[in-house]
Amino acid sequence: MKNYRLTISYDGTDFTGWQVQPGYRTVQETLELAIEKVIGTRPHANASGRTDAGVHAVGQVVNFSGET
Repeated sequence: MKNYRLTISYDGTDFTGWQVQPGYRTVQETLELAIEKVIGTRPHANASGRTDAGVHAVGQVVNFSGET
């Protein structure tokens, strides 16, 4: 299994923060679903820091593991 690092930026206006919360749109869940479309399995994405609702990020570091 390989370890991947992403550097991401996003406008947090429409998100309820980083961490997955059932029933809410979050950055982590949105990112994990996008990665799943590429690698075929849903990873667990770990961020260098979490954000609150409506917070934007520039250069946030995220890692996940995957078979591909």
